[in-house]
Amino acid sequence: MRITPAERRRLLGHRHLLAPRERAGLVEDVAETLVGLHATDAASVVLSARARVREPSPADVDRALYEDRTLLRMHCMRRTLFVVPTDLVPVFHHSTSEAIAKRERAVLLKHLAATGPARNDRWLNNAERAALEALTRLGEAGAVELTAEVPALQETIVLSPGKPYQATQRVGGWVLRLLAMEGRIRRGRPLGGWTSNQFRYSVAPEMPAMDPAEARTELVRRWLACYGPGTVDDLAWWTGWPNGQVREALGRIATTEAELAEGTGLVLADGRIEETLAQEDAAPWAAFLPGLDPATMGWKHRDWYVDPAHRPLLYDSAGNGGPTVWWNGEIVGAWAQRADGEIAWRLLSDRGAEARAAVEAGAAALQEWLAHYRMVARFPAPLTKELTA
Repeated sequence: MRITPAERRRLLGHRHLLAPRERAGLVEDVAETLVGLHATDAASVVLSARARVREPSPADVDRALYEDRTLLRMHCMRRTLFVVPTDLVPVFHHSTSEAIAKRERAVLLKHLAATGPARNDRWLNNAERAALEALTRLGEAGAVELTAEVPALQETIVLSPGKPYQATQRVGGWVLRLLAMEGRIRRGRPLGGWTSNQFRYSVAPEMPAMDPAEARTELVRRWLACYGPGTVDDLAWWTGWPNGQVREALGRIATTEAELAEGTGLVLADGRIEETLAQEDAAPWAAFLPGLDPATMGWKHRDWYVDPAHRPLLYDSAGNGGPTVWWNGEIVGAWAQRADGEIAWRLLSDRGAEARAAVEAGAAALQEWLAHYRMVARFPAPLTKELTA
């Protein structure tokens, strides 16, 4: 099977719910289809959902995360925060978060040991126990409130001692992040609005057991269903796993090889790609996607949806994608919200009058939708900075 870049762009519109006829009814549908929404920048969750649901509203995301609790914010792939469906939390935890938490614990113990022999595993266990007891008593608390309740969390560690960028940090943030990675606490409502990245915490229900190999297999199957075709390199990058674990999971799934521009890729052997490509083209579509959107960050190899010459303008030096403008499955520009609320945008590729008119209409609609909100991209790309200068 050969799948061209143009065909992959068509598939992206369908599978990423960006073509108008594919839009979802609820934010839960979006998070499940896309195998999670990037949440390192809290605003990205709402804006990624906005681009994919028929009647977008920050209140719908709020309902799912904090009232119905059908979605949960957690560290998983590449040690990155994602919002994922609550019923899939064991899949993400046992496939990915568990291993990340072990590494996080080792790093924290190393930092603690540098402050003295008494700061050892027993000390950390006692600090964690005190934090959990305080959270049980309080019901829900932010990091500052919880640190005030637990003296051990007020202790400090020094990062990169002797270096020009040496920094002193409280242990509290590290302990809370570790407890969340281990699935023992969970993030709740933000301390501010939906653009805030500071959250309250509560004790989490017991994590259901699951075989890690089965969890990895299920996660890979879901990625292929939404992001396929893709290469082993794409999967290893997206999951953050060693290639061996990726190949082991793939060996448990029925797949078909696909010839791609960058090499051999894989698709699920269920015939759905062929069925989608046989359909009539979807209506042309434009989209304004936030920084770290799943479509922007879904693959290691990106030449089929972003011009390599434009990548330095659209991604920062660490590879984080900024807010982007899309036309029919291709990144064609960037956007940003200025301090006065104006949506500033710039096209890097000319795709004709129809595309420009659709982008202009999309910018106006987004500006109206964000009329009462101000957001700053947490990981601005070079062009994002230019647009807000």
